Amino acid sequence: MTGSAEDERKPSGPSPALLTGVVADALRAAGGNAGGVYLCSGTSGLLRLAVLAGLPGKLFRPWWRLNVDRPFPVADVHRTGIPVVLANATETMRRYPQFAAGLPFQFGSLYVPVVADGRSFGVITVLRPAAADTAEILAERERLTAVANAMGAALLRLEDDGEAVTWDDEPLCVRPPVAGPAPGRAGQFSWDPATDAVTVDERARSLFGLRPGDAHGTLDALTRALEPTDAHRLPGLLRRTAQGRPPRLPIQVRTAEGALRLLELWEAADAATGAGTGPPDAPGPLRALVGVVLDPGPGSFADGAADLLPEGVFCLDRLGIVVYANPRAGHLLGVPLDRLVGRPLWEAVPLLNQRTYEEHLRAALLSPEPAHFHVRLPAVVDRPAVPRAYEGDWLRMSLYPGADLVTWTAVPANRVPDEAAPEPVDTDVPAPGAATAPLYRPIVLAIALTEAVTARQVSAVVMQELLPAFGGRMLAIYLLHERHLYLAWESGFPEGFLAPFEGVGLDARLPGVETLTTGRPLFFDSMQKLSAAYPGIELDSPVGARAFLPLIASGRPVGSCILGFDGPRSFSTEERTVLTALAGLIAHALEKAQRYDTEAALARGLQQALLPRRLSQHPRVETVGRYLPGTKGMDVGGDWYDVVEAGDGLALVIGDVQGHGVQAAATMGQLRSAVRAFALGDRPPQEVMGGTNHLLIDLDPGQFASCCYVRLDPATGVARAARAGHLPPLLRHPDGRTQVVELPGGVVLGVDPRAHYPVTELRLEPGAILALYTDGLVERPGHDIDEGITALRGALAAADTSPGRSLGDVADRLTAMARQTVDRPDDIALLLATRRDGEAAPPGRGQGQVDDAAGDAL
Repeated sequence: MTGSAEDERKPSGPSPALLTGVVADALRAAGGNAGGVYLCSGTSGLLRLAVLAGLPGKLFRPWWRLNVDRPFPVADVHRTGIPVVLANATETMRRYPQFAAGLPFQFGSLYVPVVADGRSFGVITVLRPAAADTAEILAERERLTAVANAMGAALLRLEDDGEAVTWDDEPLCVRPPVAGPAPGRAGQFSWDPATDAVTVDERARSLFGLRPGDAHGTLDALTRALEPTDAHRLPGLLRRTAQGRPPRLPIQVRTAEGALRLLELWEAADAATGAGTGPPDAPGPLRALVGVVLDPGPGSFADGAADLLPEGVFCLDRLGIVVYANPRAGHLLGVPLDRLVGRPLWEAVPLLNQRTYEEHLRAALLSPEPAHFHVRLPAVVDRPAVPRAYEGDWLRMSLYPGADLVTWTAVPANRVPDEAAPEPVDTDVPAPGAATAPLYRPIVLAIALTEAVTARQVSAVVMQELLPAFGGRMLAIYLLHERHLYLAWESGFPEGFLAPFEGVGLDARLPGVETLTTGRPLFFDSMQKLSAAYPGIELDSPVGARAFLPLIASGRPVGSCILGFDGPRSFSTEERTVLTALAGLIAHALEKAQRYDTEAALARGLQQALLPRRLSQHPRVETVGRYLPGTKGMDVGGDWYDVVEAGDGLALVIGDVQGHGVQAAATMGQLRSAVRAFALGDRPPQEVMGGTNHLLIDLDPGQFASCCYVRLDPATGVARAARAGHLPPLLRHPDGRTQVVELPGGVVLGVDPRAHYPVTELRLEPGAILALYTDGLVERPGHDIDEGITALRGALAAADTSPGRSLGDVADRLTAMARQTVDRPDDIALLLATRRDGEAAPPGRGQGQVDDAAGDAL
């Protein structure tokens, strides 16, 4: 955020002009204090914060990366394409407890997707003052959506031109747009590389110390107003910015008279589109740029008055830069004013670079409530002209939030309550990667574990939440079964390295075994210490550190967890305590997951028994069924299909019981039996639907079901169909045309005992294909179901039905995309039927074939 001005790193994504322009427009549209843009990264399933406005990047590092499957508002909006509005902290806690646990402050927030041409590029988020309810900020959501749509269109154009639209760098951290001009403290200037013309407004001219005749001059005239060192480097900074490679902000320069100034630079581009005069890396004409010059030091009457106060007073802007400090503040903090003003707080005052104090600053930046806390001065500190009596004493700090600034006051406090004293931080041996560990709040992992259902989901949460917090890269989780440990999850270890440890007994002398048998965690600061403790143990790397944690739930051994680190590191007392406590949470979650897996296996066995093993056959009709269970949460569902002999014809049936679980599967079995009984008696379709409806009402399972019933005459191709709240069938004609068969059906089964189910007659020509399906095949979060039906219709039209291709190939094509989806929220059932003219269907799998998962075992 505040690196050297000589930093020549070029962001690997959209231009900074586009990103900063968009976030500025977003803050204006939604009345926000801070905001940012998340973009897809080069790593699948990962979003990265590309630009952050109005907040210090360092304080919000835990939110720089976000997995798309986490229950956070940004991830939900990216996955579903539906905006999220959180009016206040109460609404945030209700809908997103993990997010609220990390930022438990009073603020509202809005999130809108950046989409174009059916693609999601990322998410715009704006943080704003809390509102009473969502209705108060709906207008802001609409304006923010317009900004996001403009950005999506711009990114789509960039992608069409071959430009990168992903982000894999640290975020650009910029100031938010001000509501009005800063009176006398900031000015604006511009530079056109084509003509070397520099245009400076009156405030900037005064801040640079330019003479009146230099107000409209050249770059050389501007640099002459700076002290020699900054005059030498400023042209290079301007040219790199004009090439799309801006330096870290803000840039510190001094005028020829020695006054400190802060500069911010960006390419002159349209904020909505990011359009410039050429690509960022073009060796040709550079893009024009604009800049802002800020005087961070005292210069107003208010500042002059604050200089006289007995309390220490200093102000931070929204990026955490100290823009003003009175002499008393420097005196109390032991920092000269020239080392305090113009620098990030955590660099200028290392004393405040602790997680407890950072939490207070986050609160002041996000909520309107003042914060008060105590800081103990270190016993030894280089504080010129500070009496030794202050060393070891306390300062009472107060933070007062404002729209653009946070004002701090510091007052000596010789006595503080015991509970106000923060715990000392162990900084004897700094550990690489450990800096982010204190930021991690165990409650976040605890909440995430409550939402994990399977052992695999628990392991994924540990990898996503625990490893990054402590700087780890490798994870292995072993589960205990019949006195042996079996690998349940691994990530980061060399391929095949853990294979020899699979199924080891509890008598093996290995750290992963002994941590479980003794119940004590084992920490090794280096691989040499691990090798010395366990001579002959095979190591995956000569360098690194390891932590072995016992997974014990309520006194019962569950398994062991191994955390791996690339380099040597120490484990502080606090870290050892936190990791040991978290191991207990992980153990309870895994124990719950094992019970769930057992129950789910029983439920799936029930569902498998209820689905048809084979479909009724007819020489002139070929039928194919496909069933794919939902994978999200591993819940069984109530989808079913069937083909039943009905007199001299066939009955084609598909249905979907509301809900999931054993109850839905049991209700599905009862309905399937009822429909089969009516069909075998060759009852008319309306009577089949009516009788099944009355049965479901009499059973009163508290559920309803949709169903489509088609009675087909194989000889004539005449089909009579009735529909109870189910999706309409699709019909592909022999010439490849497809249509949605609109059936004027009745309400779902199990609701209205007086419901009627009209019958529609249609004809199935030889070679035509009739498709019945459940909503799991056509529903996608954030999209209208009609879009899914249209897509399925297109896939059916494009299917290869040439001689030699079976109906099963068509079914596989229609379910191909669903099979590739890792988290299917719903079950999928598909039934296809085609009629032959005067010939039998192909033998083998051609008639009445069933594929109850086609690779997805029940």
